[in-house]
Amino acid sequence: MLDKNGIAKRIAKELKDGYYVNLGIGIPTLVANYIPDGISVTLQSENGLLGMGPFPFEGEEDPDLINAGKQTITTLPGSSIFDSALSFGMIRAGKVDLTILGAMEVSENGDIANWKIPGKMVKGMGGAMDLVASAKNIIVAMQHVNKAGESKLLPSCTLPLTGTRCVKKIVTELGVFDVLPEGGFKLLERAPGVSVEHIINSTAGKLIIEGEIPEMVL
Repeated sequence: MLDKNGIAKRIAKELKDGYYVNLGIGIPTLVANYIPDGISVTLQSENGLLGMGPFPFEGEEDPDLINAGKQTITTLPGSSIFDSALSFGMIRAGKVDLTILGAMEVSENGDIANWKIPGKMVKGMGGAMDLVASAKNIIVAMQHVNKAGESKLLPSCTLPLTGTRCVKKIVTELGVFDVLPEGGFKLLERAPGVSVEHIINSTAGKLIIEGEIPEMVL
């Protein structure tokens, strides 16, 4: 199975030259550390930054430079800092090519729940609703099952929704999945050492398997 860095490394392979990319809180922030050589992408942080770099080394942190998850970050040459109104203007105008988000649940129709568990204190939805409503492409980085071993890829979400029919692709510790327009999780790749049978047993939603499923290469 993949660890969190493995998930981020696999998602980084989805980046294309010239993309403007928003990284959500959690696993998605790790993607900044694995941008492939020869690919130029501009990372956007919704609190007001274009040109976000990888995480700083210990001892080199600048407390004034943080991402939307309040983690210290670095900037790259040519980066730009601005207010959140301008940042969300970019998001709502569809200027972001790809959004990478974490999730608590995803349904087989591409619905996403990633902001609230009833009964638990949360700070609020943040920019997630704007992002899922406006992004051209959404990839979810998430754990396939919860701590009880229950699937988080479901027929329908049980938690409050962030957006509907918006997720295009999912990368978990077990594999890579396309969310089909007609519904269902199509298995594209399996994580190193993970069997198709394991993925079938870990997926509650409609799972589509066609032919031999290759093991992913990181």
